Amino acid sequence: MMIAGAIALVLVVSAIVGWAVNSNRQPAAAPPDYSSEASAVTSTVQNAMTTYGLQSVIVRVTKGNDVVTEQAFGMSMTGVPATTDMHFRNGAVAFEYISTLLMEYVDAGTVSLDDTIDHWSPELPESNQITLKMLANQTTGYPDFESDPNWNAAYNADPFHEFTYAERIGYAFDRPMEFAPGTNWSYSHTNFMILGDILAKIGGQPLATLLQDKVLTPMGLTQTAGYDTAYIPEPVLHAFSSERRVALGVPSDTTFTEESTYWNPAWGTPMGAAESTDIQDMTTTAAAVGTGSLLTDASFHAMTDSNLIGFGQKLPVCGGSCFTQSNGYNYGLGVVRSGPWILQNPQLSGYSATEAYLPSQQLSIAVAVTYAPSAFTATGTYPNSSDTMFRLIGAQLAGADAPPTK
Repeated sequence: MMIAGAIALVLVVSAIVGWAVNSNRQPAAAPPDYSSEASAVTSTVQNAMTTYGLQSVIVRVTKGNDVVTEQAFGMSMTGVPATTDMHFRNGAVAFEYISTLLMEYVDAGTVSLDDTIDHWSPELPESNQITLKMLANQTTGYPDFESDPNWNAAYNADPFHEFTYAERIGYAFDRPMEFAPGTNWSYSHTNFMILGDILAKIGGQPLATLLQDKVLTPMGLTQTAGYDTAYIPEPVLHAFSSERRVALGVPSDTTFTEESTYWNPAWGTPMGAAESTDIQDMTTTAAAVGTGSLLTDASFHAMTDSNLIGFGQKLPVCGGSCFTQSNGYNYGLGVVRSGPWILQNPQLSGYSATEAYLPSQQLSIAVAVTYAPSAFTATGTYPNSSDTMFRLIGAQLAGADAPPTK
């Protein structure tokens, strides 16, 4: 009886202690409910697809570690719906990776942004005046080979051709400098083509290897890689374009698009940095670049701060590629600043893809689009609709920090 009584007492005490412990526990916090935000994004995308003539849209929005929404709309090609795991071209997003690699070398003390490029490329015009920083912030005065009529003719004749570094240099410097180094701003693919070549010399390895080892893998990107060919891994978001309409002599009143998925993208980015990606890696990139996760604080600010607002002017020699930097669009080092947002918004070969980050709200937005025939003008041009959609979505989600409208 004494043993039974002792056991009963222990059970009562244990129950009381257990009740006391449990009563002090706080209930687990419920995960944030983003259903209203996701619904708003869905409505925005569906309306925009009709307004802007889009064939497909893939969108992903994250806030900190939370996924607000990830969705795919429309068709990759006839009978094949777009899906969120599809790969697409990322174009100038690679400029962010290249600039990050540059700033890693600055952090290591290997180079300075003020180093002139004659140390690596003495054969280039004004190489003893042009600095690494000028290449990265587009102030060299080097002509853009992409605006050269001969390059355009060659590209339109064979969009599958891989343009070598020497070919691109030849097209770029068939024309004189557009302005004295450091005196104006002009978007030029030539700058990053040269910067990529120099970084490969500094690192002693191919640029694709350096980017993979020092940037892409440390950022946690698993679906982003550079290729020398037009290869793009499955599953593929297919693209269609009308941009060769004039070159091919297609009448303006004739509906015309052609598949551009496998046009070689190795022309607008440095050798080894023609990349494909997916929508998850795009939001991961936005946050990694937008927080400077691989850089010191000083290098992060050097790369992303709005240092050029009010700088630059239009000149006849560089057409629409040179203009005064504004709050709505100003260039850092390989990144675009638009108000408080840090972004890249490339457009090429029927693809348009924008990734953007708002530091104050830890908000990442990534949008990739392809185009239906109605998106193209009578001359084959088309708008950067992923950038437009990012701004529409940002206006819904960011409140007072909405992206500036153009």
